[in-house]
Amino acid sequence: MIQALVPLKDLVEAKSRLSGLLRPSERRALAQAMVEDVLAALRDHEELDNITLVSDDPGANLLAQKYAADCWPERRLGCRGLNPLIHRATQILLQSCDEPLMVLHADLPLLGKADIDAVLNAMPESGGLAIGCDRQSRGTNLLFFDASSVPQFAFGIGSCEKHLQCARKLGTPVRLVRSEGVALDVDEPSDLAHLMPKLGSRPTSHTAQLLLDTALGRRVQAVLAMQTDSVEPADGGGARC
Repeated sequence: MIQALVPLKDLVEAKSRLSGLLRPSERRALAQAMVEDVLAALRDHEELDNITLVSDDPGANLLAQKYAADCWPERRLGCRGLNPLIHRATQILLQSCDEPLMVLHADLPLLGKADIDAVLNAMPESGGLAIGCDRQSRGTNLLFFDASSVPQFAFGIGSCEKHLQCARKLGTPVRLVRSEGVALDVDEPSDLAHLMPKLGSRPTSHTAQLLLDTALGRRVQAVLAMQTDSVEPADGGGARC
């Protein structure tokens, strides 16, 4: 069995890089839909024994209760910033339970059983670190490790390479996981453009219910289409070399 840790930013402040596309209430709705999809995928996986949500969002306790998760306010951990918070939460969880720990972002709307299985299968038998990278193989959306292989947390710009380098420096066995449900996090309009055509594969998910064949989804698609058209060459092709 394994345990999972999901840090969640205050939903009022979430997804600010989508401000040119979504209103504040819509950004909050999207962030909540995505974290519900993540929590549902974790709750429904047979290998997951415990889920911990770390958040100061006013609705975090209700979310945790809905998905049979524990909820820790950030102030309980006595530190600030994503990496220090994850480090402290990891210490507490691994001290109280020797099960391996999966740390993952809350904005993975396509996460499903097959993605979690891929992460579990990537962990070396002798222990080590599995890194779930983003679509560009630059960022880190998920880490999976046990008490003997706790990484130096470096979430942020270029985090995938940083996590790889730190693991190799420490002599920790490490594997990269490239799985669509792990790779697709949503921060930029281009991420939404990549997500929208794939929602049909998970029509009952919270994110699909928000964006699939809805007024909001149609408006998002229209704006994304206009943005795409605006960067294409005027002659429809342009010179090739």
